[in-house]
Amino acid sequence: MAAPNLWVLVGLSLAGIVLMTKKLKKVVKVDFGAFVERFQILPPPQPPPPKAPHPLTGLSFAISDLFDIKGFVTGFGIPDWERTHVAASQTSPVVSALVDGGATCVGKTVVDEMSFGISGENRNYGTPTNPVARARIPGGPCSGAAVAVAAKLVDFSLGVDTVGGVRQPAGHCGVLGFRPSYGAVSHLGIIPISTSFDTVGWFARDPSILHRVGQVLLQAPFSVQRNPRNVIIADDCFQLSKVPVPRLTQAVIRSTENLFGKQVLKHEILGDYIASRVPSLKALDFYKSNGDVKFSSLRSLANVMQLLRRHEFNHNHLEWISSVKPALDPVILAQVQERPVLVDKDIENFIAVKNELRSALNILLKDDGVLVIPSVSSPPPKLGAKELSSEDYLLTEFSLTALASVSGCCQVAIPLGLYENYPVSVSLMAKHGGDRFLLDTVQTMHASLLHKLADEAAKSKVSDDVSKEAIAEIAKEKGNAAFKAKNWQKAIGFYTDAIKLNSNTATYFNNRAAAYLELRSFIQAEADCTKAIDLDKKNVKAYLRRGTAREMLGYYKEAIEDFRYALVLEPTNKRAAASADRLTKLFP
Repeated sequence: MAAPNLWVLVGLSLAGIVLMTKKLKKVVKVDFGAFVERFQILPPPQPPPPKAPHPLTGLSFAISDLFDIKGFVTGFGIPDWERTHVAASQTSPVVSALVDGGATCVGKTVVDEMSFGISGENRNYGTPTNPVARARIPGGPCSGAAVAVAAKLVDFSLGVDTVGGVRQPAGHCGVLGFRPSYGAVSHLGIIPISTSFDTVGWFARDPSILHRVGQVLLQAPFSVQRNPRNVIIADDCFQLSKVPVPRLTQAVIRSTENLFGKQVLKHEILGDYIASRVPSLKALDFYKSNGDVKFSSLRSLANVMQLLRRHEFNHNHLEWISSVKPALDPVILAQVQERPVLVDKDIENFIAVKNELRSALNILLKDDGVLVIPSVSSPPPKLGAKELSSEDYLLTEFSLTALASVSGCCQVAIPLGLYENYPVSVSLMAKHGGDRFLLDTVQTMHASLLHKLADEAAKSKVSDDVSKEAIAEIAKEKGNAAFKAKNWQKAIGFYTDAIKLNSNTATYFNNRAAAYLELRSFIQAEADCTKAIDLDKKNVKAYLRRGTAREMLGYYKEAIEDFRYALVLEPTNKRAAASADRLTKLFP
């Protein structure tokens, strides 16, 4: 973060220009408290035809305050860090790649102090407000990034997942959260927490946007999309959840049966499988030191992850902590000060566990399998709850997140609506290196999951909010299909159904306006676009469509204003530029 109150910087990355950034107060209440710093890094101009436009054109994103931006001090969730460090000399390659890909970066978001907590709470900059459950934690460390997406402030955001830093807040805020395979995305230009586990991940509401970001960051070679041949339910993992097992699994099971057939469904006691395939884990004897009667491979994995994370965190930052003596949150300070005494043999054993677990899960999942587990162990706890610092809570959470963190396999958290008015989430995992396959699978299953979730919600009356939101999305998708088939009136009917169920979503009005334009119903199209703009002031398509409707109605001055404003939002939009120029020449 920058020291002065106002900065104007040029040439932040090869592609972008920072227009302005304003430093916010420590306790941020605007924008759900998600941001610690606002700025704008614009993408480069679009390539000339016949080259394809940038893949992320029109999308906005935020970054957790762990990523370097040239000219800014990376804050690490604590003012003392900002005070004692200098501005970054270059921008993180991950951020630059996204800007080069056509997206606009709009600011930095709150993280837990030194990115070491899991609640998302921050005493210095304020705890971001969970948009889905305002009295509950947003989850952390990358709380602000998850909140920015959940509150629809950005299209996607970046975080760093070490022991769950993306997956956990995604689960608590009701958004998609992707942790790629360890090493699949560059670690350069981020503050290290635990280098054995640190992985750049991202949040989104829409699976297609999650997928598009993956195409840019993963740089994976093109491959034909494959459907899963094995969908494995980890039964013992679901026993760790406080949410009833059917509430988490039924939508996944029904969706899998519908899309891929019953034959692909399998069940596994994952702890037993790991115990038989990861011999180095049992040799560590954590269960004895904790007084457990029975060996638990999942809890032992959690212990391995916690010990190695603390060891590497202290290696990276203990000297600074000892020298500066920052005012850390007592819960985080207690964890940091619980310094493991590890010798070289311990590290060798931990590395053996990592390698054996990756091999075991790769064998289980092969190239076309997904593992289904809960994303988190419970709905989000209350802000400041005592359980957040309890060993049992941490071990249960980490028993789930350690599977991907220790193995390095990829995982995606998928929201499953609300249970007792709080968000719940399920995760899919694929083998290490199976990132593209996993993102493809999420895209394939997402709409079906919404269908099944709506059906289950209607049957069990779990939550009226869940069914309405899910059914509205289903109606929108049916409208999109009708629109593609050029059944304009039918599309309008579906979009109208979606609006009746959820009148606070700009996309529904905007899509209906497009269908009205096809029918030359310009008055209705203008009204729908105006409503869409009221809900989303940065909706470029709404301005373009309203401009078209107003032009056809003879409101030329107003049409020119719409096209010009679309250009302000998206300077490279050729349609807006051509329409504005044409009308200005005709009606100067």
